[in-house]
Amino acid sequence: LALALALPSVALENGLARTPPMGWMSWERFRCDVDCQADPRNCISEQLFFEMADRLAEDGWRELGYEYINIDDCWSAKQRDAAGQLAPDPKRFPSGIKALADYVHARGLKLGIYGDLGVFTCGGYPGTMLEDVKQDAQTFAAWGVDMLKLDGCYSSAEEQAKGYPEMARALNATGRPIVYSCSWPAYQGGLPPKVNYTILAEICNLWRNYDDIQDSWESVLSIVDWFFTNQDVLQPAAGPGHWNDPDMLIIGNFGLSYEQSRSQMALWTVMAAPLLMSTDLRTISPSAKEILQNRLMIQINQDPLGIQGRRIAKEKSHIEVFLRPLSQAASALVFFSRRTDMPFRYTTSLAKLHFPEDAVYEVQDVYAGKVVGALKTADNFTVVINPSGVVMWYLRPVAFPVQPWHVVRQQAPG
Repeated sequence: LALALALPSVALENGLARTPPMGWMSWERFRCDVDCQADPRNCISEQLFFEMADRLAEDGWRELGYEYINIDDCWSAKQRDAAGQLAPDPKRFPSGIKALADYVHARGLKLGIYGDLGVFTCGGYPGTMLEDVKQDAQTFAAWGVDMLKLDGCYSSAEEQAKGYPEMARALNATGRPIVYSCSWPAYQGGLPPKVNYTILAEICNLWRNYDDIQDSWESVLSIVDWFFTNQDVLQPAAGPGHWNDPDMLIIGNFGLSYEQSRSQMALWTVMAAPLLMSTDLRTISPSAKEILQNRLMIQINQDPLGIQGRRIAKEKSHIEVFLRPLSQAASALVFFSRRTDMPFRYTTSLAKLHFPEDAVYEVQDVYAGKVVGALKTADNFTVVINPSGVVMWYLRPVAFPVQPWHVVRQQAPG
C-alpha cells in the first residue's frame, strides 16, 4: 500500500541508462578486503579505483562503452562524521571521494558508489536510514557521483517501500544526473505480487532481482535458470531507462572456463543486461579481454530498442535457444549447450524458431566475426556447440518477399 501511495509523485524518467550501463564494479572480485597493510594491491582503497580507471581509459574499454567505475560496499568510515554525513575511510581514501570522481571524470569515465537502505550496509558499514535519504543523495551529488547502487540489508519491507521511491525523488532533486540501481526486488523475492515491475520501472534505472553472483558456473546457471523460468514476468519490465540486472560479469576470474565465459557474455547480452565487469583489469588474460571487448556483442547488448531476449526452445538434448529482437528487423540468436560430454551438432531452421516465412537473412557469427552467409527461413542448418558453450548469431534481413518491410519491422520474430 505504501508503495502504491508513493507512486504518483515518483517519476524517475531522468533520461539516463537508455541502453544497459557498462563498466566495472569492485564487489565480486575484491569483496570487502579492507586490510591494506597485508594486501595493498587488492584492498578497497582509492588506489584500486585509480588503477582500474587507468585501465578502462588506456586499454580500449572506454571506447567500447565501459564507462562506469563502481565502488561497492566497505568504502566508508565505520561512523558518519560530526555533521552526520557519510564519509570515506580516511586511511584507505585519503583524497576523498570528490577527488576520486574528479580523477575518473578527467579520464572520460563516470563514478558509481554504493549505499544501503538500512541501519548498516551488508558489510557492516553505516547505512542510509529513512531520515538520511535526502542528505545522502545530496552528499553523493556534491561528490560528483554518477551512479548509486542502493542495497537493502538491515531494512524491513515497509522501510524499503518508502525508502527506495524516496531516494529516487532525492536524487532527482539534486539536479545531478545519477543512474539509480536498486536492490529492492531481490529482497522481496523478485516476483509478483510482492514486486510490481510497472512501479519499479518508474522508480529505478536498473535493479537486482535475484541472488548475488559467485565465481562459479553453478552460480551463473542458477541465475540463467531463474531469469528465463520467470521471463514472462521479467522480460516486459525491461527497456530504455529501466533494466533487469542479473549481476556482474565474472569473466576473467577463476571460476569459469573459456566456453563458460563466452556463454555468460552471450546470455547477458541477450538479456539486455548491464555489462558490469568484476575482474582485475590489471592482469586480465587476452582471451577474457577478447570476449569482453567483442564489438558486435556490445553493439547487440546496446541495441537502442532495448528489448530483452527470451528463451524460445528447450530441447531434450540439453540445447537451449534464445532470441533477442533488435532494431532494423535484425535479431540475435544464442544456441546454448548444457551438455558436459562433447560438442553437439544441433539442427533446426529459422522456420522452426518462428521467423517470418520466405525471409532471407545474412548471418554473422558473433564470436568468429565471419559472415556465415544468406539463410532462408525454410533452410535447415546445423550448429556445433561445445559443452557449456554457445554459438551466437547476428541475423540481418536482406529480403522479405512476402511481407513488406515496414510490417516486418513492427513484428519482431518470436
